[in-house]
Amino acid sequence: MTEPTVSLEALRQRIDALDNDILRLISERAACAQQVAEIKAEHEPGAVFYRPEREAQVLRRIMELNQGPLDSEEMARLFREIMSACLALEQPVKVAYLGPEGTFTQQAAIKHFGESAISLPMAAIDEVFREVEAGAVNYGVVPVENSTEGVINHTLDSFMDSGLRICGEVVLRIHHHLLVAETTRRDKVSRIYSHPQSFAQCRKWLDAHFPQAERVPVSSNAEAARLVKTEWHSAAIAGDMAAKLYGLAKLAEKIEDRPDNSTRFLIIGNQDVPISGEDKTSLVVAMRNQPGALHDLLEPFHRHQIDMTRLETRPSRTGVWNYVFFIDFKGHREEPRVAAMLEEVQLRAAEVKVLGSYPVGVL
Repeated sequence: MTEPTVSLEALRQRIDALDNDILRLISERAACAQQVAEIKAEHEPGAVFYRPEREAQVLRRIMELNQGPLDSEEMARLFREIMSACLALEQPVKVAYLGPEGTFTQQAAIKHFGESAISLPMAAIDEVFREVEAGAVNYGVVPVENSTEGVINHTLDSFMDSGLRICGEVVLRIHHHLLVAETTRRDKVSRIYSHPQSFAQCRKWLDAHFPQAERVPVSSNAEAARLVKTEWHSAAIAGDMAAKLYGLAKLAEKIEDRPDNSTRFLIIGNQDVPISGEDKTSLVVAMRNQPGALHDLLEPFHRHQIDMTRLETRPSRTGVWNYVFFIDFKGHREEPRVAAMLEEVQLRAAEVKVLGSYPVGVL
């Protein structure tokens, strides 16, 4: 047998030395973050410590520089946690999310802000909006669309009555598992709890494997997981976070009908976000009820070569059979090309509300 060129002990010593370097450099970074906080506090009354555009730029740069063997997203996630811990030294970020604990929305909040953020569960989407509007938290996280089931209308409707801005987005790959408790008789499962959207996303799998089981809709997958703890004949559809929180086992993994199932979440806050270099803008537009109104709305996007990524309609609250349009497109409102397009749309529309320009989700 050929002797290894480097001994195991030598590799361990090298790892220890690298760990020492990593520890020292992270501590230096944290000290710099503290200095940033001191400068801001001295020269910028009411300073904003969390800068979405700056964080997006840092993470994109890390991903561009990464040469492996860790993949770029994994490296960015490590840096996200370092940045989250450093930001907590400056000023802990308080985030409201659609609860209870263990939901995918909490998972999205942690993915975007890191484990060092203070996350607070809310019972409903409009409560998330109210907490941010009242200043009780810095930001909110709400779901806006699922790749299988479409938009979450409650979120869109909340924007129509709110002055909050969109500060960021998170796209989360959704994996549903069939969960059971230690006391569950696995061969006698006759009832399954879950959120209605999760039932819809797992319909074919359930029809094939549990066609006779009663499907009981509840307010969240985390609530479904909680209920299973008290019943011997029940199971729940939920994700990894709920399974861990309630100590449940996976009877079946990844039961969603589409493997690319994902949900997009929005970060809402009170600040306008500067250009990051790769941005998206969201609008609400009310058009006058007249022939050709939709064409008049879309024509400036085409002429200015602006890529529209989503167009949704919702009934207007100001008149029967009138509609408003929710639009997402690539670009930032401060870019000259986008500003020119928006000016034209405002001339053609009854009302235009810019919900926010924000960095495209990095992770």
